[in-house]
Amino acid sequence: MHKPKPSADMNGRTLLHHEVIADNPDAPWLVFVHGAGGSIRTWKFQIDAFSPHFRLLLIDLRDHGDSKDIMPEFPAYDFGIVAKDILGVIDHLGIKKAHFMSLSIGSVILQKLDIERPELVDRMVMAGAIFDGSRLMHWFVHSGKFLSRLLPYQALYGLFSFIVLPRRNHRLSRYIFRRQSRRLSTREYLKWIELYKPFFHLIKDYVNRPVMKKGLVVMGSQDHIFFRAAKRFTEIQKNMRLAVIENCGHVCSIEAPELFNELVLKFLKGEEVPAAVSATPVPMSWSELKSLRKG
Repeated sequence: MHKPKPSADMNGRTLLHHEVIADNPDAPWLVFVHGAGGSIRTWKFQIDAFSPHFRLLLIDLRDHGDSKDIMPEFPAYDFGIVAKDILGVIDHLGIKKAHFMSLSIGSVILQKLDIERPELVDRMVMAGAIFDGSRLMHWFVHSGKFLSRLLPYQALYGLFSFIVLPRRNHRLSRYIFRRQSRRLSTREYLKWIELYKPFFHLIKDYVNRPVMKKGLVVMGSQDHIFFRAAKRFTEIQKNMRLAVIENCGHVCSIEAPELFNELVLKFLKGEEVPAAVSATPVPMSWSELKSLRKG
């Protein structure tokens, strides 16, 4: 396996931590945007599959992974701040055009990037994407804000991981994200939860505007909170294609990585992508999960 190397930076406190894998200097760029509580390691099952075809840029969002103490500081975050952080890395590397792959709320961040700098975004891939301004989503987001006053961050994150990923075959996804989320402090988490304020306005703007880029939305059929909205979005947007991985939950890139990678590679190469494929994820035992601690 080709190990990614951290890229050097003259002032690491102003740039997000990022890693570049560029075996072919002429290959197109592919930028990865993880979800809340995640990190670069979210994409551990994608690196080997995509590095032969693209130059990969993997980024830890502010406060996540190794992106600690990034300046300037803010009392709370919005999607403009998060997008500017990412664009700072992209400009630092001189990237003019790239494909983007996102996961969960990373899809909302990607929408903001496309609004802010449409000429940068080539093709978009959104896994476990969020396009929902429904009452259920309002309840979900506002519950997180309210409970943050009552519960420790790790307890709250564990609770919501079970709500989003409730099944036994989602266990690996829950385990990986709960491990990665430990890098966030309670103070950092409270800044990120403030994204709920601009969240619904941004979703409304994005869903209701014609998206001019070609995009692939990959959803697990068991993604019971976000699936319906993703289906509606791809039905009204002519440039968006939905691919469903049956028997998988919200984080299908971890539950069925080989199928996910195959679908995305077909899309990025301009090939026909099937509307649905079927996975047979096997629930991992706790002993197997513990063996991944060094991963």
